[in-house]
Amino acid sequence: MTLTFPFDNSYARLPDRFYARQTAVPVREPGLIAINAGLARALGLDPDALTTAEAITAFAGNATLEGAEPLAQAYAGHQFGGWSPQLGDGRALLLGEILAPDGRRFDLQLKGSGPTPFSRRGDGRAWIGPVIREYIVSEAMAALGLPTTRALAAVTTGEPVWRETALPGAVLVRVAASHIRVGTFQYFAARQDTEALQLLTDHVIARHYPDAKTPLDLLDAVTAAQARLIAGWMSFGFIHGVMNTDNMAISGETIDYGPCAFMDAYDPQKVFSSIDQQGRYAYGNQPRIAVWNLAQFASCLLPLMGEEEPAIEAATAAINRFPDLYEAEWLKRFRPKIGLATEEDGDAALIEALLTRMAQGGADFTRTFRGLGDRSAAVEFADPEAFESWARDWHARTAREANPVATMRAVNPAFIPRNHRVEEAIRAAVTGDYAPFHRLNAILSHPFDDQPDAAAYRAAPEAEEVVTRTFCGT
Repeated sequence: MTLTFPFDNSYARLPDRFYARQTAVPVREPGLIAINAGLARALGLDPDALTTAEAITAFAGNATLEGAEPLAQAYAGHQFGGWSPQLGDGRALLLGEILAPDGRRFDLQLKGSGPTPFSRRGDGRAWIGPVIREYIVSEAMAALGLPTTRALAAVTTGEPVWRETALPGAVLVRVAASHIRVGTFQYFAARQDTEALQLLTDHVIARHYPDAKTPLDLLDAVTAAQARLIAGWMSFGFIHGVMNTDNMAISGETIDYGPCAFMDAYDPQKVFSSIDQQGRYAYGNQPRIAVWNLAQFASCLLPLMGEEEPAIEAATAAINRFPDLYEAEWLKRFRPKIGLATEEDGDAALIEALLTRMAQGGADFTRTFRGLGDRSAAVEFADPEAFESWARDWHARTAREANPVATMRAVNPAFIPRNHRVEEAIRAAVTGDYAPFHRLNAILSHPFDDQPDAAAYRAAPEAEEVVTRTFCGT
């Protein structure tokens, strides 16, 4: 077995002001939690080689892989609406980029690898809870078919991380189409570094949107990608929890799984993040925040777009297209969730009527939509008649469809990473027991299958199991 990574590090070839070069801070005793064999094979890597002591040592940060050029990326950002001119990778290092057999390029990053110049007095470490959470939820997101960063591996450090108390340390090995964010553009725009903005724009176009010819084309492409992504989140009841501009990936992937969660009972005002006191990043507010973030991105591109007034008008028009793009993507996601493969004018109203009843009746989001296919959805409502009154119109509509049940089962998962199950896996992992983590990952890798032996994982939490707050882990 040979530990070989096909590195070709294009971001490291950008000027030094884009990043800070450094190696990871070594840890005491690296140990393996998990290797994602399927992802490894897709990347052209040997899964068995990734379980060797050599690989585990490198993933923990105690050695540098051949061909890697470790660096911490610079970026800025709006955090809960407040401006921070310098953020950057405070606990992560981009090892480099690898070329998969299909020609696609992916970042390989260590998260929790120690302090960097961007750590802002932090320790640069991660305790095992956020590593387990991001591994589970990002891989579940991938299995659901949504663009996302991925987890290639997770390792322990053999060292405590101090938060409220001492907790076991860990490092996540993360894979992404790139880690370039809206905040990356903001970093250079704030410094009026037009040269860097042009270099970054050219880099992003070449890497992610080769059909784009101009900065305006790039804005259009990113806007469309975010409309697709947010509609996807909404269709599965996902709440990102911290949609800061430094957490919006230009590639259109879901990135930075901190205080994230999938809803149990449907509530458009639902918030999980322990620090989101005003509901800025509530489930129902996510499309509006995407527009706000895109407006910040557009403002960064203005210096590259020619005359000021025409540039502002063109950028504004691009952002103003988001609502229509999002509505189209939302319908594309939600129509099949109620069994519709064709389009009719009243479909949006029919879907909204169901969601209204779900919110009023405390219905479980995932179980309700899955239950539409097997006629069990009514039991999710405090007042089943609220569902039945809607279902009469629904039955009339689906009578004009060829195979509504098959349509629904293809898009409505039986299994999501429910918060109480994720917390169960984290609690066990803190004690060194990874069996619940592996069991949950295995189930979530096939979310649309019935899996009768895993029926308990479909259940909504009991009252004493409900998780009301999640945390970012820093």
